[in-house]
Amino acid sequence: MVTIDEVRELALSLPRSYEALVRERVKFRVGRIVYLAFSRDETLMGFAFPKEERDALIASEPEKFLMPPPSDQRYNWVVVRLAAIDETEMRELVLDAWRMVVPKGVAAAHLD
Repeated sequence: MVTIDEVRELALSLPRSYEALVRERVKFRVGRIVYLAFSRDETLMGFAFPKEERDALIASEPEKFLMPPPSDQRYNWVVVRLAAIDETEMRELVLDAWRMVVPKGVAAAHLD
């Protein structure tokens, strides 16, 4: 099971990424763009993900991935149960979400 502290450690190590507390919810941003957000009880993590691929991801593992709330469905966003993923999958989800919001050159420089 992945914890918010493990996600925080990775997210804060990424260039231009910072943590914000918004309405008692932990969120990670690059500039003003949120790419990770946690439920108040820290059991769910929303993350940036291409809308056009969202339905397939959720259908492939519905016990793990959830549709975002209706108010967030217009965004590139999916929700995952933290208890359902391991550290390797968490790293992949976080890095892919960060890569969606950071300039391509920054991502390339950091990941190479």
